[in-house]
This record gives sequence, structure tokens and C-alpha cells, in this order.
Amino acid sequence: MCPKNASYYGNRAATLMMLSRHREALEDSQQAVRLDDTFMKGHLREGKCHLSLGNAMAASRCFHRVLELEPDNSQAQQEVKNADSVLEYEKMAELGFEKHDFRMVVFCMDRALESASACHRFKVLKAECLAMLGRYPEAQSVASDILRMDATNGDALYVRGLCLYYEDCIDKAVQFFVQALRMAPDHEKARLACRNAKALKAKKEDGNKAFKDGNYDAAYELYSEALTIDPNNIKTNAKLFCNRGTVGSKETTFEVCEKFKKCRFLGVLTL
Repeated sequence: MCPKNASYYGNRAATLMMLSRHREALEDSQQAVRLDDTFMKGHLREGKCHLSLGNAMAASRCFHRVLELEPDNSQAQQEVKNADSVLEYEKMAELGFEKHDFRMVVFCMDRALESASACHRFKVLKAECLAMLGRYPEAQSVASDILRMDATNGDALYVRGLCLYYEDCIDKAVQFFVQALRMAPDHEKARLACRNAKALKAKKEDGNKAFKDGNYDAAYELYSEALTIDPNNIKTNAKLFCNRGTVGSKETTFEVCEKFKKCRFLGVLTL
């Protein structure tokens, strides 16, 4: 009835924010300020939406625009600090991830999510690091929450697969990696994890076959090659070490028996 009224878009944006529909709220708040660039509440709500979605730089620009219109606006002043904190935690998390300090990354993402509660990117990074720490149920829970809201989220699908992969559920993990690549064909982490999972399964199966056939040297080599594929996959590697140890014991037993037979033939009493 009145599509050119900025306050109507602003009010609907506020309502959508209360419903946690932040992307829709962002669109309405942006339309509000397009109609009226001096509409302070529109800029403030746009900034809050950006911040909730994890875009702290865009949020900061909006809050500074509010302060241009109302220099003493205490809410905008506080939100600028919140946006700066999120940016700082992002930087710390990036450094932590590069150093494989996954606990630090989880800590930073928890702090950032206090202001950016709807940011899937932060949640996925937290979930990935939880998986790297072996906290699979927590990682699965975070990823599942994202997928309930966005079933096509390639990052969340990757994390679900990663948890299954590290729990030695290789076949199920591959399914999630393949699904992630369907949603995001350029997802390099999912591609690498899928390749590793398939390679691990193939090497392990080849080693098992060689063992059953009594070809212990080949089995030992195949298990050894499998162990180099992904040092982070502790559960699968534990089984591979166990298998290789079994092969080693079989080889040792065979060698001792052969040596014993030879010694008896030569008349030697001790090995």
C-alpha cells in the first residue's frame, strides 16, 4: 500500500530480526536506507544484521554512519566495539588454525559467535576444529544445526563427513564428501578428504587381502603405505598399526620356524 515508506521496511526488518531471519531483515533494512539515507534506525539495523551474519567490516561501516547522524548514539558506539572484537577474534582464529592450535580457534569462534550468532562460517570453523580435537559429537551437533537451517551448506556437509571419517566410518564419510562437492564443486577440503578416505579404504582392503593370502611382505608394505596417507586419522591408523603388528608377528613366527628347522637339520641345538 505504501512501498516508498522507509520506516515500514525498518519495522519489518526489526520483526524479522526477532524471528532470527537475519538475511531477510538485512534486505529490508538495506531497502529502508536506500529510500532514506538519513534513517538512523535503518542503518543501525543493517549493521546489526551484518554483524549477526559475521560480516563485521560491513557492520562497522553501518554503525559509523549512525554515529555520523547521531554522534552520541550509545548503542552504535557499543556495536562498533562489538564489531571490532569480532574482527580481532577472526584474525586470532586464522592464526590459530595455521598453527593447528584448534583449541584457540574454538575459543575465538565462541567469543565471536556471542555477537555473530547467525554466522554459519564461524560455526563451521568451530565444528571443523572440534573434529580435529576429536570432539566428534560436539562437531556433529554444530554441523547438524546448520544443515537443519540450510541443507545445501557444503561446509557443514564436509564437517559431518570429516567426523565420520575420523571415527573410521569411511563409506558414510565418502557419501557426505561427495554430497558436499555436489553443493560446492570447488570445495578443496572435501575433495582432499574424499581422496584420502578412498585411498585409505583401498590400501587397507588390499593389505587385508594380501594377509589372507599369506603374502605377509606385501601386506606389511600396503599397511605401511596406508599409514602415510593421513596421520590425523587416529582411529583408522590405530587399526592399521594393529594389522601391521599382526603381520610382523606372523613374519617373525615364520622366520623363527624356518630357522629352527634349518638348525635341526644342521644339528645345531640353539637358535
